Amino acid sequence: MRHHAAAYNAYSRDASRELPADVRLINATASFLFGVAALLGGAMLLTWLVRQPVFDVRSVLVEGEVSRNSASTIRSNALPLLHGNYFTLRLAQAQHAFEAVPWVRHAVLQRVWPNRLLVRLEEHHPVALWVSEEGEDQLVNSFGEVFQANLGDVEDESLPSLQGPDGSAPQVLAAYVRLRPLFEEGLKLKLESLSLSSRGSWLAGFEGGAQVQLGRGTEAELVARATRFIATVGQVTSRYERPLVYADLRHNEGYALRLKGVTTGGPAPVGGAVKH
Repeated sequence: MRHHAAAYNAYSRDASRELPADVRLINATASFLFGVAALLGGAMLLTWLVRQPVFDVRSVLVEGEVSRNSASTIRSNALPLLHGNYFTLRLAQAQHAFEAVPWVRHAVLQRVWPNRLLVRLEEHHPVALWVSEEGEDQLVNSFGEVFQANLGDVEDESLPSLQGPDGSAPQVLAAYVRLRPLFEEGLKLKLESLSLSSRGSWLAGFEGGAQVQLGRGTEAELVARATRFIATVGQVTSRYERPLVYADLRHNEGYALRLKGVTTGGPAPVGGAVKH
């Protein structure tokens, strides 16, 4: 019996090897076409399935920071910009739609089976006003990012005013954070504005109208220059008992100083006398 089975298998292999080349090609082509047809059919079925209404996004759950906008306001602003269902929705485009809502800094989106969308929001936290070169007031958040929002929604009316070339907001904010405590603790002056010119020169403005021209330099150089000024100018202001109006720190060995009703005749040595 084994002999007959072995003989049959050998005969089958010999017969297959004896098939003409064109027949073998036809068989292979037919197998390939059947495979392609099966794949196309599966793809069409899958496409039909994912487009069924059951997978349409029916609800959007908003979590995170929503103190500036209600969840319903955020949905009404973003939903018209969303296209697709659970499977076809492009999360990157949807993220931009939510981040375009005023006061929204960052949005993280997640699909929730089978037809929901979860959105976690992070809002802007304003720390300063930003005066652009076009003169349009904007806001700066705690990351040094400039953003647009209704200034009437800002509760803090004492935000400082920052200004500089496009893209310089992080640099200006960082310098403000370093300089503010120096002047407040050393001279009891509240730093209300800080601006960086297109030529790299810094100007500080204070409550009451006083101004200090800080000159050019890195943040460390500005801090060092301001520290030297604060350490010596108190001697002059206490002598004349007049408030500071203007100081120019761009001189290597001293600074020009103007008190209310009193001024230097030119650049004075650090701690030097002030003339009428």
